[in-house]
Amino acid sequence: MMTNLVEVEDFTLHSEERRTSAFQQEVKNWLERHPETQYVDILLNDLNGVFRGKRIPVSALARLEKGCYFPASVFAMDILGNTVEEAGLGQSLGEPDNLCLPVHGTLVPSAADPQHIAQLLLTMCNQDGTPFDVEPRNVLNRLWQQLRNRGLFPVVAVELEFYLVDKKRDAEGYIQPPCAPGSDDRNRQSQVYSLDNLDHFADVLRDIDALARLQGIPADGALAEASPGQFEINLHHTRDVLSACDHAIQLKRLIRQVAENHGMTATFMAKPYEDYAGSGMHVHISMLDAADHNAFACDDGSDSPLLKRTLAGMIDLMPASMALLAPNVNAFRRFVPDAYVPLQASWGHNNRTVALRIPCGDLESRRIEYRVAGADANPYLVMATILAGMLHGLDTQLPLPQPVKGNGHEAEGLPLPIRQSDALYAFESSYPLQKLLGEKFAKVWFSCKNYELMQFERLITATEIDWMLKNA
Repeated sequence: MMTNLVEVEDFTLHSEERRTSAFQQEVKNWLERHPETQYVDILLNDLNGVFRGKRIPVSALARLEKGCYFPASVFAMDILGNTVEEAGLGQSLGEPDNLCLPVHGTLVPSAADPQHIAQLLLTMCNQDGTPFDVEPRNVLNRLWQQLRNRGLFPVVAVELEFYLVDKKRDAEGYIQPPCAPGSDDRNRQSQVYSLDNLDHFADVLRDIDALARLQGIPADGALAEASPGQFEINLHHTRDVLSACDHAIQLKRLIRQVAENHGMTATFMAKPYEDYAGSGMHVHISMLDAADHNAFACDDGSDSPLLKRTLAGMIDLMPASMALLAPNVNAFRRFVPDAYVPLQASWGHNNRTVALRIPCGDLESRRIEYRVAGADANPYLVMATILAGMLHGLDTQLPLPQPVKGNGHEAEGLPLPIRQSDALYAFESSYPLQKLLGEKFAKVWFSCKNYELMQFERLITATEIDWMLKNA
């Protein structure tokens, strides 16, 4: 699809005019500091968390102050980038373009070539300048604003797990862990927190860390996860919920680009291996009141009523939220017993077998760790799901189940759907969740994911041939 840089008429809102002025200064500062920049990747983040956009010459950057146009159907694509017409944003509307504006503060070097290529995030608007309500970033921003209007200010941090994978397949054609650079040593053992594993891939991880700092992404160092080639990187806590997700999505792109530079593939698939652990996206969230006190803890150290109400709301909406937290067929393969992945909507203190964990710590650090989403989920939609659950709990009198003690996989609780078809049905049937996320967004999301599932289920797999060809 073609995009055009345009001079738009002065119908934008005052907030956008202020953003334009800030962007003009941002561009000026950038060109002074980075005179060797030749190109800029301008990027929208679609429903699946995939970047869509184009590369423009740096000479066209200043003209972005008034925006550019992309088709609204960018937000009605399946995972392969095909427009899902059932979503109603494509040909039925005449394939319209919408105004897109730069996101202030996101002009940074690209990991592909930080000396010569920059990147910039965009956000889509309606023709009257209001936020386009299907864009995940705008869905999240609206929910975040509702909490702020109540004098509640979330503080969030995202943790991302991923695998480094060898570009060469094994003898059976399956993916495999990479060899340690410069050797034939291919580790196939689980070594959680292993420093040796970090040493083996030190050059890759060092480049990730250096480029993250160059892009202003507040990331901690990597730790080796439970499976060979699997790592986790944590982002710092922040009160800027949108920036937290901007950084998460930028970090995913950066990690993929660095892995390519080292002859590997980085994948955020939720379950790339049958026999190894899946990759999750854990979100830590606390809540400050207007006086900057942690509203999740009472002075005596107990859980506050606000914490209990938000827990109850998130638990109540969690089954319907699975369609967003596990956005494809592969994502549901992660939900197996005894894999530190919750199978029920549950909560507990200092317990990694529940969906909502209250980590140990002092009053100031009282928070919730939301442990359900896969690494393949869209960070904006994961965060929107969490805030929607919190708002649901604040507005609805709901019972809170007892905290789980011991193995949460063996406890009784509200079961989570573990097939995508069941999750989509639960999502479609949940009016509270759809209302909070926005009914237009909910329609587009369901249409795209239902279409994607139908296309997948029509495929004839090698396993079916092996099992059924001579036995059916």
